[in-house]
Amino acid sequence: MATTTTTPAARRGFTLLQLTVALQTLAIFFQATTAGLLLSTSYGETLHSVGARVMYGASMLYLLAAILAWRPGGGPARPILYATGFLALASVQVVLGVTHKPALHVPLGVLMFGLSLLDLGRGLATTARRA
Repeated sequence: MATTTTTPAARRGFTLLQLTVALQTLAIFFQATTAGLLLSTSYGETLHSVGARVMYGASMLYLLAAILAWRPGGGPARPILYATGFLALASVQVVLGVTHKPALHVPLGVLMFGLSLLDLGRGLATTARRA
């Protein structure tokens, strides 16, 4: 009979990787909220601009956490692919926002939020299966 071993990070509950995905998801949700404020208030543009920087930073942090989870622990490399994809989408999103192309910027934001939620759900389902 095979013995299953878990890493200390897996026994602690949420991992750094899951926390960074949650941060990214919250940042994207904040962006959706401030997009509405952008159209209706004078301070909406400032909030949306700050939120864009936080969201981009969260995407970079997610990539860093994915690399750190993979490298020393020998974990799967798939989260690195997901994180790289999110960083690429975030880069395109920033360019579309700066060039004022809402016809592409808004649907891409919705797509990013949905993908981030799916990724967060995948991570939480993995944690629930381990418990």
